[in-house]
Amino acid sequence: MKGYEWYLAGSLEKVFPDRLPQVMREGETVYILKGETPAVQLVYGRQREMEGRLPEKYVLEAAGFPAQARMRDVLLAPSAFPCFERRDENYITTLPGLFPDILKPKKEETVVPMPGQYRSVWIDFPDTASVPAGDYEVEIRLTARWAGREEQDGSHETAEKASAGEAASWNRTLRFHINVADVSLPEQELLHTEWFHADCVADYYQVPVFGEAHWDALEKQIGMAAELGVNMLLTPVFTPPLDTEVGGERTTVQLVGITLEGERYSFDFSLLERWCALCRKAGIRYIEIPHLFTQWGAKAVPKIVVRENGEEKKKFGWHVAADDPSYRHFLESFLPALQEKLLELGYAKDEVYFHISDEPSREHLDSYEKARSVAADLLEGWPVVDALSDFSFYEKGLVEQPVVANDHIQPFADHGVEKLWVYYCCSQCVDVPNRFFAMPSARNRIMGVLMYLYDVKGFLQWGFNFYNTQFSREHLDPFFDTHAGYAFPSGDSFLVYPGPDGTPYSSIRGQVQLEALADLGALRALEERIGRERVLEVIYEGEKAPFTFTQYPSSPFYLYELRKRISRALLINC
Repeated sequence: MKGYEWYLAGSLEKVFPDRLPQVMREGETVYILKGETPAVQLVYGRQREMEGRLPEKYVLEAAGFPAQARMRDVLLAPSAFPCFERRDENYITTLPGLFPDILKPKKEETVVPMPGQYRSVWIDFPDTASVPAGDYEVEIRLTARWAGREEQDGSHETAEKASAGEAASWNRTLRFHINVADVSLPEQELLHTEWFHADCVADYYQVPVFGEAHWDALEKQIGMAAELGVNMLLTPVFTPPLDTEVGGERTTVQLVGITLEGERYSFDFSLLERWCALCRKAGIRYIEIPHLFTQWGAKAVPKIVVRENGEEKKKFGWHVAADDPSYRHFLESFLPALQEKLLELGYAKDEVYFHISDEPSREHLDSYEKARSVAADLLEGWPVVDALSDFSFYEKGLVEQPVVANDHIQPFADHGVEKLWVYYCCSQCVDVPNRFFAMPSARNRIMGVLMYLYDVKGFLQWGFNFYNTQFSREHLDPFFDTHAGYAFPSGDSFLVYPGPDGTPYSSIRGQVQLEALADLGALRALEERIGRERVLEVIYEGEKAPFTFTQYPSSPFYLYELRKRISRALLINC
């Protein structure tokens, strides 16, 4: 209209400045259950040159739906390293550039089309739990506003007067439908952890660890984690030994105060109590204790600071072997005291998860087994999970609840492993789902369907807020360096951005992943009514079965149509 372009697009589109995405047809429908967060994007642009006096801005509003709309600008994030050389064909691009990812809350609900490029606003409706079932026509209204101007006689002409005769030709309304099923999204059964790096929050904002500014930022990021479907949080009772250079260390974040007098350890759990209170306030039910041994082999122990003879010192770390008797002595005091405290705080045993060591490979079988034997009796009766790819760890009984990379999960599934977890990180870059900037959003969202098909119990991803370079050698600005210093494809190492005043910004990837969790919940809600076999028929309608983590529909339209089929099946069977 007069050189401006206005469209609606689905949540699975990524709007790049130089290309128009697949747009929604007028009146298209988004299907949800009560409690979901439906989303669309307003896509806008303008010609490079336009004659005449143009509106200064457009006022944006959503009408016709009972829940309040939330509007966030989709900002572009730079990526100088979007993918590895090892890749498949299902990438949007493999070239460096600017990628739509950051969701910045709008200070005012207006838009200003920029010449020669497309941009978008993410519009969603977070509070649908009490919305009555039905089909709603939603209007996205755009109202032109002109800047006031000084007239020759000194009087000020208001924007309303200036635009009164032009509004009819400049204003625009776009329409779509939201169909709300008469079924509520069930409580999330999937255990979902995105490793939370408390040290990176302090480092980015340059505030003292566990000072009030740090706690404020932690509370806000924990709240956003819960909003994005995280229900288990990595809790730094000591500094987690993750992505740390051998011999190096990360900023100390240790919630438990530890004192050694002679041979006797004592513990101060006051900071842990505050942390757990924040988790409970946000609705995060489960906590995850950091790995008791170092990453990639379990050969040493984590950095643990102990007050001894009136001074705090790094008593444990890379310099202490995994089987050192002094560490076993420490664990004999620490783990029972920690477990007792967590039970006192109201956690059941199945709400606290422990780790031995992260991502051991076949050459680490012996060292992992040795480390495990140091702590195994002290963890009896408590869940222990570890991320791995090699089936032999499970086969030898070293890991009872494996967290398996999605490109290595098939042998575990074929052997009927129960309570199976799945994860992905930078290495899962060929064929399987992931959430890199350069991947289409459908490749992120299909995880919900696949986790239902594989009856997955838990999902883990290592980077909720990792704002360091690889091995934590340096801190970085995630608004500038999105690839951990050219180590991991952009989109792997963090899911949220640290906004001003400790307020995090979500990402397209985070919101789409939330939609995947909703797909999983919707499938489980349908199964309660019609049984798993009939749900499989709904999933595979018109598709070649079975789906695996390497063979699945890549089109966003499959996911849209699946939700339509789920809603229709629920309507018939409610």
